[in-house]
Amino acid sequence: METKTILLLIILTIPFFGKTQQAETAKIWRLNDCVEYALTQNIQVRQSILTNASNEVNKEQAQAQLLPSVSASARQNWTWSKLEDASTGASSFEGSNNRSMSINSNVTIYNGLRLKNLIKQAELDLQAGLYDSETIKESITISILNAFLQVVAYEENVKNAQNQVDATTDQLALADARLQAGIISKSDYLQVKSQLATEKLTLANAQSQYAISKISLMQLMELPVDENFAIDRPVLDQDINQNLTPIAAEVYAVALGIRPQIKSTEYQKESAALNEKISRGSYFPTVSANAGLSSGFSSSMGEMGDQVTPTIGLSVSIPIFQNKQVKSSVAQAKIGYQSAELNELNTKNELRKDIEQACVDVISAQIEYEASLESYDSYVESYALAEEKFNNGLINSVDFLFEKTNLITSESDLLQSKFNLIFSYKILDFYQGNPITL
Repeated sequence: METKTILLLIILTIPFFGKTQQAETAKIWRLNDCVEYALTQNIQVRQSILTNASNEVNKEQAQAQLLPSVSASARQNWTWSKLEDASTGASSFEGSNNRSMSINSNVTIYNGLRLKNLIKQAELDLQAGLYDSETIKESITISILNAFLQVVAYEENVKNAQNQVDATTDQLALADARLQAGIISKSDYLQVKSQLATEKLTLANAQSQYAISKISLMQLMELPVDENFAIDRPVLDQDINQNLTPIAAEVYAVALGIRPQIKSTEYQKESAALNEKISRGSYFPTVSANAGLSSGFSSSMGEMGDQVTPTIGLSVSIPIFQNKQVKSSVAQAKIGYQSAELNELNTKNELRKDIEQACVDVISAQIEYEASLESYDSYVESYALAEEKFNNGLINSVDFLFEKTNLITSESDLLQSKFNLIFSYKILDFYQGNPITL
């Protein structure tokens, strides 16, 4: 009997301890946590890291071309030949062996500076790749910021919707009591009941949007969907308007010096310029030096067959006619440089347009927020007065619910304008090189 009791207690307490451990180990994600995790898991970031590693190998290979090449070889042969004795007519097979060994080295002395330019180009390509990687990381950071703010906004929306449902539930109880007392009509009661049903639907929609926003954030992070996923909700003051008047030209001047996509296009243009020099290098002769050491032995030559032979030489290869290959390569390099110039210009233009839009968004978001805040404050006062009248039976449910609907709408507008303003500030910080934090 005691054994059964102990087993029953263990079975009952296992779920409790499991839930307790799960609650203790559940992670609360801050914005920085989300960004850092996304940057380690994102496929584009990981591919860019591999690209950078490949560019590093290419740079090392280009530098190694300046060093002499060394090779060694060895060879061993056995041969047999049939010999006949002219006096006796007898024949026999006799064998001999031959071996040779050599070591050779070759180094390019001059080839129109192609090797040096290839090294410079590899270094430029490496730097461009590093800045491309930073561009990808920044793009992901902005996406995570937007998704994170959406989660915060929808969580706030759920809270507001729940408060409305709670308030209307109390009002419905009051309306029911008045209906029973014959103070209000059935239609007035049904109006409040209908409002409660509408607000419950609004709450359900808000909860759905909140759940979807969390899934979107987790998917951006490349994090498997977890029902226990929760964020560390930042404390955002009501008075968030900084009354900024950003000047696009000033922000653009700062961004030109710090944005990685601009740095990348500059390095790409320099690399394209080297392509022409590298191609022109094929017009010039290639001068190489070589040296070697060889040894050979043949059993048929006795002691005289074992020899060591050193060699040293200088070679010059002069291009005369190459079927217009070099000329075409130079022409293509010029076109590539012009394309790189246009790419740099286009990147700068896109950055300027984005900054101009960001500055306009900040000013517009500030105006919209102030208007929404003023409207909300006005509707709060109006609703408070209407609620007092409704509780005292001075107005009917239609007039009261009209005021409440206006309050709900203004509250939603204020919430949306609030997070639009926060996001616009963060985008402006991003272009100015300020840390993205909440």
